[in-house]
Amino acid sequence: MARTLKNPKKAKRKNKGSKKGDGASTSSSVPTIQPRVWQPGVDELEEGEELQCDSSAYNSLHAFHIGWPCLSFDIVRDTLGSDRKDFPHTVYFVAGTQAEKASWNSIGVFKVSNVSGKRRELVPTKSMEDDPDMDGESSDSEDREDEEEGGSGAPVLQLRKVAHHGCVNRIRAMTQNPHICASWADSGHVQVWDFSSHLNALAESETDGVQGASSVFNQAPLVNFRGHKDEGYAIDWSPVVAGRLVTGDCKNCIHLWEPTSGSTWNVDATPFVGHSASVEDLQWSPTEPHAFVSCSVDGTIAIWDIRLGKSPAASFKAHDADVNVISWNRQASCMLASGSDDGTFSIHDFRLLKDGNTVVAHFKYHKYPVTSIEWSPHEASTLAVSSTDNQLTIWDLSLEKDEEEEAEFKAQTREQVNAPEDLPPQLLFVHQGQKDLKELHWHAQIPGMIVSTAADGFNILMPSNIQSTLPSNGS
Repeated sequence: MARTLKNPKKAKRKNKGSKKGDGASTSSSVPTIQPRVWQPGVDELEEGEELQCDSSAYNSLHAFHIGWPCLSFDIVRDTLGSDRKDFPHTVYFVAGTQAEKASWNSIGVFKVSNVSGKRRELVPTKSMEDDPDMDGESSDSEDREDEEEGGSGAPVLQLRKVAHHGCVNRIRAMTQNPHICASWADSGHVQVWDFSSHLNALAESETDGVQGASSVFNQAPLVNFRGHKDEGYAIDWSPVVAGRLVTGDCKNCIHLWEPTSGSTWNVDATPFVGHSASVEDLQWSPTEPHAFVSCSVDGTIAIWDIRLGKSPAASFKAHDADVNVISWNRQASCMLASGSDDGTFSIHDFRLLKDGNTVVAHFKYHKYPVTSIEWSPHEASTLAVSSTDNQLTIWDLSLEKDEEEEAEFKAQTREQVNAPEDLPPQLLFVHQGQKDLKELHWHAQIPGMIVSTAADGFNILMPSNIQSTLPSNGS
């Protein structure tokens, strides 16, 4: 699995303004070119061509960075409320860096506020179509509308850094106590941290701009476990039992952590062993306190019950290549998604385990390794996938192709949608613009929001056709 970031360097902001020609021709002499859908891995840019983001496809889209690239991050649950829909939004994160030197690394605890945006109608309303004043609507007027409906200006980043020796392979915040975080280091250590002081300071701060970016806090972890024989990437907190943790390494060993208090753990020295190669990812059951699943470079997925000893209760071949990532559906606990090094991802139904084949859907859209996969916390049939092909895709498995509906939509929008014919009908959205995508997460408290990290920084995105399909209050 390709896990490291290519040529890690300090991320820099880039001005992506459109290029202008060298000639003296006026805009009236430039022929109108019909926009077309870009197909990654199929289309190639010709000389003078460039990709342009269609901002109308998003309710919100922002980019930021915290210095060094981050291979892993997590969204920290906050007390600002659930099911938040009104802009601007505020989001809290933890993230671990991938710096050139081990001593330069840190864990960033940060708040991003003033995440502006607006809801967009997928199909124009009748009043908008008939209003002649709308014909000349410019991007400036759209900005003004954004300002009226959901804030304006760029997001505000406030950052506090905690020193961390070595690169952070993966980091996760506990669901029940989000100020407690666990991190996997490339040195082979697993550490548990209490970031409550940093999160409280960020919550109380109203100062604009980056805070703590130049200073690094030296803080001792609550636990520093050295029992793994190698570094690793697999780590997960139980959503059912507060403080219960599993960690897996590249030597095929999985260790169980049991909390003995709010700040201490007993780590079982005898590992769970059932894979023949590196354990790549772990996921606790969303409903059962004793069950978790693991995936491996050996191409298999194993199901474990911690009451039944150190061997898996069941194991099955999931992919023909490394199984990089898995996600257990918290809305439909019989469903598991897995992503592979060959670019494919599959949906498994545990109810079919006794029949010998758990796969109920298999997708070959991505051409390069899948680096992250996660079910939506708000809609059981929706999930997001990222890949080293620089695409983040969103899927709704409940959809089927409906030619009449497509024709009606094209007629309403009065567009000739020049989309490829062979796209899967379940593919809802393709997000591009980030290089070397590594991890994504849905925001559990803001429906429709996804955050992703890549070699060139973070993106916060809210596609307009995703948020519109999510259930409303009381539904």
